[in-house]
Amino acid sequence: MPVIDVLALLGISIGVAVAAAVAASLLLVAGAAAATRSRSRIAAVRRPLRWPVAVLALLVAFSLASSATGLQRAMGESGPLLAHALLVLAIVAGAWLLVRLLRVAGDAVLARYGVAHGDRRAGKVRTQVEILRRVLAVVVVVIACGAVLFTFEAARVAGTSLLASAGVASLVAGLAAQSVLGNVFAGIQLVASDAIRVDDVVVVEGEWGTIEEITLTYVVVRIWDDRRLVLPSTHFTTTPFENWTRTSSEVMGAVELDVDWSVPVDGMRDELARILDGHPHWDGRDSVLQVTDAVGGVVRVRVLVTAADGGELASLRADVRERLVAWLREQHPDALPRQRFETVPVA
Repeated sequence: MPVIDVLALLGISIGVAVAAAVAASLLLVAGAAAATRSRSRIAAVRRPLRWPVAVLALLVAFSLASSATGLQRAMGESGPLLAHALLVLAIVAGAWLLVRLLRVAGDAVLARYGVAHGDRRAGKVRTQVEILRRVLAVVVVVIACGAVLFTFEAARVAGTSLLASAGVASLVAGLAAQSVLGNVFAGIQLVASDAIRVDDVVVVEGEWGTIEEITLTYVVVRIWDDRRLVLPSTHFTTTPFENWTRTSSEVMGAVELDVDWSVPVDGMRDELARILDGHPHWDGRDSVLQVTDAVGGVVRVRVLVTAADGGELASLRADVRERLVAWLREQHPDALPRQRFETVPVA
């Protein structure tokens, strides 16, 4: 076939493909507008899906048009190569679109539950959605890679041979990747059991911090001094740790002071009430001052206070301790810890 005719068929196929891509983009916008009237939500759907939808529609339309117009036949031996390349690209574009759809669906679920900081239900949903989205994205990518490979005849033959020895291959792969697979299953277990969630306050390895990120293989803990502690997922399934916000973000903390036996306990309770009255970090649930021990020449006073979350509790405990110490030093210096000695004359 003359080159001019081939170029004409190519131009027709490209025109049809471009028209299909534009139509698919317009249908995407129309579908988003029909589903919701919110401009922000329409943009949230259109922005991540615009290019995957357009590329997939372009490839599919160009493949159909090149076949219908006879472009592939006109290209001779290059025609099957073109068809195969379009098939591979279409599989890749389809996987790209599915991954973006998972992202949009996850964002829609999070928006529905109103992911606000401190909302325990929203934190649980966010953690589960993030892990599930990553698992499904990995599955989509693996299936797409397999589909691309099986479009090649050599890969199909190799795949049949591998399936024949699947038992040995699985054993070898399992032994080689047992650490990685262990972390993956541990990450899934953490989400299924709801043991930790994003923004949970935890004490791990002697460090106090919040859960910043949960993946299939590791967990990132943001420590109070802005350091990041990265731990494998298996750490949280095999090692005990403290979760201060397992059921709610409200927490209780203690402040302990060693004072002299002459300390006015009732006056100390009144001072605690004055400190907590209107304090920005105290949630008003509970406050207790008790003498918990009296040995070794000192009296141990324990103050229990409550706060809305771990961060506010840390600030509240420090402030209560500082102001009680200042009150003892200024108002009752004789109640500060002291050592007493008595001299006994020798007969």
